[in-house]
Order: sequence, then structure tokens, then C-alpha cells
Amino acid sequence: MPELPDLTVYLESLAARIANRRLARVRLLNPFLLRTALPPIARVEGRKVLNLRRLGKRIVVGLEDELYLVLHLMIAGRLRWIEGNNKAPARITLALFEFDNGVLAFTEAGTKRRASLHVVEGKASLDAMNPGGIEVMEADLGTFRERLIGENHTLKRALTDPRLFAGIGNAYSDEILHRARLSPVALTGQLTQEEIARLFSSTREVLGQWTERLRANAGAGFPEKVTAFREGMAVHGRYGKPCPVCGAPVQRIVYAENETNYCARCQTGGKLLADRALSRLLKKSWPRSIDELD
Repeated sequence: MPELPDLTVYLESLAARIANRRLARVRLLNPFLLRTALPPIARVEGRKVLNLRRLGKRIVVGLEDELYLVLHLMIAGRLRWIEGNNKAPARITLALFEFDNGVLAFTEAGTKRRASLHVVEGKASLDAMNPGGIEVMEADLGTFRERLIGENHTLKRALTDPRLFAGIGNAYSDEILHRARLSPVALTGQLTQEEIARLFSSTREVLGQWTERLRANAGAGFPEKVTAFREGMAVHGRYGKPCPVCGAPVQRIVYAENETNYCARCQTGGKLLADRALSRLLKKSWPRSIDELD
């Protein structure tokens, strides 16, 4: 799922192309993408784009007359900018937003169709879609601490909770926790003040550095190959590969359709965290430490 760095670069690229331009036409190629009935989507046609912003992990296109297109890419949704005689990929394109200088294609790989489009009218209706998470890049340490310890959760759950923090998902939470040298299953209520400060600093560093890296990669072009698995990440998507800090093999916890990646030496004092599936299967044979694994 695209997270804060990816979405920030998407928005910057969109602003350079569609800000102050009129949305001539919307072609909805998959009716299940649209999750609202009122106002009708035809209302947005002919309206000028006044602003673009991020709402958690959603992209918001603000139009005249307080109309908003709210795009949630979910896991497999992506945006593509089409110019000239180029065509959008027919099989995976869900909607086309036509401007006089090009077409914005909303695509989604796979068959689960989780990506969504909402058309809302009025700022109050838009604000109602906000999960409420704070923007860490704009917050101070005190605000971050208050959100973090307000409820007692694991760090992984807290960082990815959109009601607490905006724009952080599975991928960058792994990178943040590795940078902070903290276990993904550590409880927020048991952190020291120093650990909270370290987590705050690491969160801002990781998100800021990856935003700059993705911005440089995109240059003047439109972002391509937006993915949760990127070359240069320390642990996310790197199961079994050496940790760039200590060289120990990166570990994982698998749950549902996600997995948490971490370094046992850097983050858990050498302890291997129980994988819900594999540890139950192996039972007493499950290694308890990175040294046993070696």
C-alpha cells in the first residue's frame, strides 16, 4: 500500500500536471470503484482543480464548488499519467480522469478490487473521512508521545493505526522500528522516555529520507514502480537477507496477508519473535534466539 513518502511524491507530480486545470471528463470503467452515489460523479466534470492534499493514506483532489475526489489506492491501486497517443492498460484500469493536457489513470492489479473512489461535497463531508491520525512530520515530540501512549498497543500496531498516525503502513513501520532499534511487539505503555524520543526521531528521519529519495527518483516524470518493497530498505521485504547494520538474517512474523520484518540482534536483544503459523507448527523445535537459528 502506498504510504506517506509515495503519496507525497504522487501529489507533487499531480500538482505539476493538473493544478488549476479543468477536469473535462471522468470515465468510470469499473462501477465498483465508486463508493458514493451522491453527489453524482458527473458533477465534477468541467470543474477546475483548486488543490491537492493527502488525507491519511488517501489522495484528495479538491475541485470548484467544494467538490472532492477522494482516492484510496489500498494495496494494489496505482496512478498513471497518460499523454499523447499512449493508452492506459485496459485490463487493470478502473477509471480515467481526462484533462486537456493528459489523462490520469486509476489502476489496480489483481482481482480483489479494494481500491476506492469517493465523491464528496463540502468540507464537513471531507473531514468526516479523516481517521484522525496526526501528521508526524508536523507534530512535536509531546504530541507524538501523547498519541503513542494513549492506549497500550504493540509498536507495530500503534504506528500503523490511522487513528493515531497518518500515512504510516506496514513497510515504513518496519523501517522506522529498525532505525529506532525497537521491537515491533514492544508495548507502548512500557517505553522509556528515551525510547519514545528515539522512535519520534526515527519516524521523521525514515519518512523524510524516503520522501527525498522517491522525489529524486521521479524527477520531472510521474512516479512509476510504486511499491512497498524497495531497494535500499533495511528490513522490509528482506526476510533472510543480512541486516545492513549487524549482518544477521532479517526475520519475519507472518499474519493474515501481511508480515513484519525485523532484525533480532538490533531490535529484540537476539530473541526470535514467534511466528503465528510456523512457531505453532514447530512447537518445541522453534528456535528462541538468533544464536540457536545460526
